[in-house]
Amino acid sequence: MIGYVMVGADDLDRAARFYDAILVPLGLVQVERAETYAAYAPEAAKDAIELYVTTPFDQRPATPGNGTMIALVAPSMQALEQFHTVGLQSGGTDEGAPGPRKEGSDICYAYV
Repeated sequence: MIGYVMVGADDLDRAARFYDAILVPLGLVQVERAETYAAYAPEAAKDAIELYVTTPFDQRPATPGNGTMIALVAPSMQALEQFHTVGLQSGGTDEGAPGPRKEGSDICYAYV
């Protein structure tokens, strides 16, 4: 079971603007902000934080983990498509358009 996910950012203001935009279709909103982090939770359960965007504790530059993936649940295909579109409009990189990843599968993914 995942308690929460934390991702690093060197420019917290820029990262928070990105996550503020792309998480809305998934029903997650920024519920807490401090000098070193922004926290996101479901709009209906603001005390159930699922994602933190933070400056690294060791004060070294944030780096992406090659092969690291964070999967968030979308409530509908429309929300998944909106998440992907907003992610690209907000400066993300297309890593896979919304749709099934296995032929004949009902499970769909989008990668930003």
